Amino acid sequence: MDWIWYHSRMELTEAQYARIASLLPVQRGNVRISNRHVLNAILYVAEHGGGSVNGQHHREGSSGRDGGVKKNGPQAIGKSRGGWTTKIHLVAADARTAVTVSLSPGQAHDAPEGRKLLRRLGGQRGKLPLLMDRAYEGHETRQLARTLEFEPVGPPRTTRLVPWAYDRELYKRHNEVERLFRRLKGFRRLFSRFEKLDVIFLGFIVFALIFDALR
Repeated sequence: MDWIWYHSRMELTEAQYARIASLLPVQRGNVRISNRHVLNAILYVAEHGGGSVNGQHHREGSSGRDGGVKKNGPQAIGKSRGGWTTKIHLVAADARTAVTVSLSPGQAHDAPEGRKLLRRLGGQRGKLPLLMDRAYEGHETRQLARTLEFEPVGPPRTTRLVPWAYDRELYKRHNEVERLFRRLKGFRRLFSRFEKLDVIFLGFIVFALIFDALR
């Protein structure tokens, strides 16, 4: 069992840990390392990119129950202008609250993946505004949003022959999601994608989002 001893600018405090402690496995027997120390070790790896921890994070990311680490599975990696990359797609309620996240290969178009995320969210009660940047602005995506009782808010592409009007003041809140993405870039393990398998990469993304929400 390999452990990493760390000193990091990011660390889960006792107060932060107390908010999630009930969600973690109960430690029994003669345990040398607490759950909090395990999480801080994973946090170190997420922040710095390198290092090693025991199999706990891989077990949770791959199954969450049976402990089996998958060796094969989806790999959303594709060649784009910047080389071999992965796109992270995110729906957020505000600058601190991610709702759902997915991956696509670097060369894939954004709009189809955006529609997958909307279908995953399902229908809403009442017309909730849905702020979308131009990458997701197509008619198909806008129609799906309305079907699910969202109200799409976003600028049309400059090439649109018949552009639509939108609430420019409300759209300014779009930068909240951009700020959330910028904070994720503080985790080198995410920014550089060290993981081959999507399930492990998504595990680190969710871990980073939870830590960010606790701060």
